Amino acid sequence: MKTIKHIFDGDFGCEEKTNNKPTVSVTLIDENGTESYVTVEDEWLTANNLNIGDTWPTD
Repeated sequence: MKTIKHIFDGDFGCEEKTNNKPTVSVTLIDENGTESYVTVEDEWLTANNLNIGDTWPTD
């Protein structure tokens, strides 16, 4: 099981317009204290109602 430790939204926004959807970097931590990182669309994170302290979906 992994838990969301940190969400970093970076500098996406006003500087450059692209056709890409905004993404965030998510720091995950497992029960052994091992950290891993994933990048997902911000929209997906919001749609799944995920925030710091929540359990990361395994699928």
